[in-house]
Parts: sequence; C-alpha cells; structure tokens
Amino acid sequence: MARIEQISISDGGVPKTSVASAEVNARGLVGDRQADTVHHGSPDQALCLYSTEVIEILRKEGHPIIAGAAGENLTISGLDWSEITPGTVLAVGDKLRLEITYYATPCAKNALWFKDGKFGRMLQTSHPGQSRLYAKVLEAG
Repeated sequence: MARIEQISISDGGVPKTSVASAEVNARGLVGDRQADTVHHGSPDQALCLYSTEVIEILRKEGHPIIAGAAGENLTISGLDWSEITPGTVLAVGDKLRLEITYYATPCAKNALWFKDGKFGRMLQTSHPGQSRLYAKVLEAG
C-alpha cells in the first residue's frame, strides 16, 4: 500500500524540510516556494514527487541523499515507481488528486546529494523509473 513518508517545503531551494502536514492548492503546497521560478513552479509542476525506494537505491550506491533533499514535496513509499508515468492519476488521502505531468530534469543544486556531484543520476533517460516526477493538482486538499 502506498504511503506518504514525508511532506517537504522550503522558502526556496534545496533541501526542503519536513512538515507534519500541509494544504495543497492548484499551485502546490501552501508555504512552499521555488528559488528559480523560470524552471520551477508552473501549474504543471505544482508538486514534485519522489520514491522512498529509489532514494534507498541511491543511498546503497553511496549517494548521501535523504528525503526532501532533491527538492521533492512528497516522498512516497509503496509504489512501483517505474509504473508511475506522465498521465497517471494519483489519489492522496480523501481529497487530493494529482496527475503526473512529466519527469523532473535534474538540477545542479542537487549535486550535493550525489557522490562526485553526479546529479544526472536522477535523469529519466539514463535511469528509467528513478526520476523525480512533477504533478499538477486536479483536486486540492
């Protein structure tokens, strides 16, 4: 069964820090901001999601990544991440519905969380099923 392991926000940039709960509107998590609004924060990028299981794979490879470090808002466990693709609709709790829009392009600001700074390790084209995902909000909650 899928589970939200961590909800994360920041005042811009990474890492994002854990919060106990958050409200989601059409623009994303209330209180979360992006430092780079040219490349982040559109309605199709309202939320960034990542997999606890993928983070564990990365940690086993020696990368010092933790939940929220890569800028994801929701760190989720219990899903076959390779099956979550653009167009997938996810129900989160009783109200929130999200649609996956596309794979998040790795950013140089994530280099800290990867040995030798190789943040491209999150790139969908070279490591299918291990990328962060962007989602738009279909129903707020």
